[in-house]
Amino acid sequence: MAEHLGKLRWRCRRGMKELDLLTLGYLERHYPTASAEEQQAFAELLEVQDPLLMSYMVGREIPVDATTARVVGVIRTLLSADEEVARASCPCLVHGQDARATINSTT
Repeated sequence: MAEHLGKLRWRCRRGMKELDLLTLGYLERHYPTASAEEQQAFAELLEVQDPLLMSYMVGREIPVDATTARVVGVIRTLLSADEEVARASCPCLVHGQDARATINSTT
């Protein structure tokens, strides 16, 4: 099982840091307790090209397969939860802005 998780972790490395964080978040938080069907859907999702995967994550497109759509939905809830935690711990992180953008907008 550890070898399988290692391979999935490697496949979570994408061309976009945002996708890395989202896919790794699902792998660490939900994959171990997901059904076999959802685990398979996640593995297949990692085969999707980055532009399409990002479209799924931002809600521009919805996967045709219901199980894959369910996995994407879980990943998208991780995004929402992480944004709220980030905003609570660091008010400078507002809608993806960094501290410089926040400071520049107030001066």
